[in-house]
Amino acid sequence: MYTDAYASLIQALVQHRKAAGVTQTELGRRIGKPQPFISEIETRERRLDVLEFYAIAHALGAEPGPLLTELTSGLPAKVEI
Repeated sequence: MYTDAYASLIQALVQHRKAAGVTQTELGRRIGKPQPFISEIETRERRLDVLEFYAIAHALGAEPGPLLTELTSGLPAKVEI
């Protein structure tokens, strides 16, 4: 959760949420989770899994595949996990 690659992915996801004009509270409501759930993901206290990413992408009005490609476009081919 503390790798540079993971931090970049989450930062890009936060930027996408903000660009969509969606608050943490609203995003949580859309996916059926409380605001602290979103905050913990965005502050990297909680690791985002693939199904959560899928739900968040849809809640932000994006297709998960293209959004993941967009968010990871600046990452190197090999990342530390």
